[in-house]
Amino acid sequence: MQHWDILLSNQVNKKAFIETILNSQATGELAIFNSKKGILFSDIAIEKFIEKEYQYDVIEASPDSHRQLRTFSSGERKKEFLKYCINQNPDFIIFDNPFDHLDQASRVILADSLKNLADNVAIIQLLNRFADVLEFVPNKVQIKDNTFELHPITKTENHFKTLTTASIPKAIEPPHTFPESVLIKMENVSVSYDDRKITDNISWTIKQGEFWQLIGPNGAGKSTLLSLITGDNPKGFGQNLFLFGRKKGSGESVWDIKKQIGIFTTSMTDLFQKGHTLEQMILSGFFDSIGLYNEPTNLQKQIVAQWLEVIEMSTLAKKRFIDLSIGQQRVALIVRAVLKHPPLLILDEPVEGLDDENVDLVIQLINTIKQETNVTILYVSHRIEAGLAPTSVFELVPSPTGSIGKIHNI
Repeated sequence: MQHWDILLSNQVNKKAFIETILNSQATGELAIFNSKKGILFSDIAIEKFIEKEYQYDVIEASPDSHRQLRTFSSGERKKEFLKYCINQNPDFIIFDNPFDHLDQASRVILADSLKNLADNVAIIQLLNRFADVLEFVPNKVQIKDNTFELHPITKTENHFKTLTTASIPKAIEPPHTFPESVLIKMENVSVSYDDRKITDNISWTIKQGEFWQLIGPNGAGKSTLLSLITGDNPKGFGQNLFLFGRKKGSGESVWDIKKQIGIFTTSMTDLFQKGHTLEQMILSGFFDSIGLYNEPTNLQKQIVAQWLEVIEMSTLAKKRFIDLSIGQQRVALIVRAVLKHPPLLILDEPVEGLDDENVDLVIQLINTIKQETNVTILYVSHRIEAGLAPTSVFELVPSPTGSIGKIHNI
């Protein structure tokens, strides 16, 4: 039984590599899988399964529970889909970044499941982070490019230096000020859905210039809290929720709230799939549009040119956004989100799916924003990244009556 950990650079066409193995076209040492039956375990495979069950109104992945896969939390979905994969009796399973989006407890459980599974099924784990290498797997290699050639893994130390080529451009408009510098204030905020309490009496104050990390296990309510902060969640009405100096429901529009927030989510990358250049994509942040449909001013162009210097990507200004590496795309989208110096910058799992080198790049940018501006940062992630220095952590801790909030000052 051959088990493999394969560390992939973000330069590698992972989809094509997976297809070579599943279609029995692997070469070199991996050719042993060409005569065997395999199945793919990945977030995309799970999403496709959810769509299929929903479209045909069937329960296929988890028949014993009589529930469709979409009704489970992220961690539970992975468990149920893994059971489904095993029930197909494959000779091998390809695990594509199986630990992404999982809290620490779920990661430990999944690692144990994989170890037990290895007695009966060959495991090929594709990963981007050295920290996710599995100890019990004997064959550890890395792929650096689309030749798919296998190399021994060499661990490179990340340096997490601050980008210092240029200072961050000042905001065009003077920064907003808020009473007592308070941006967000929650006092005993609770949210329930269908009699199921998600959060229980959450009290949290976020002030200008702070750097928070929001953590908590899958299903604890992180997305719920974010939707309250962005004004998208109607459950905020009638509660002691204050957003940028105004009580929720006091006549503010969602737009009044949105213009105070810059936001990055990994799904935003999919919005920019046309022929926009890197420069155009960042400039569109001034107009909050997907694509550039307004003529930018000379000052706006100058500011974007300065930002490109800060992130050391000036030479890529005219390159198409879709032709950049994933790490470069993430950095550019974060710059787009912070372009107007919004009072609050929300970064939702900005390093998921990145290799160690690109994680380093994103962390450098976040640290630089923290040091050079008064923008408040709210960073959402399960991982505590070395080199990243939030000043406080807000932890959601599940309880039978809904998650409670714990504050850790660092």
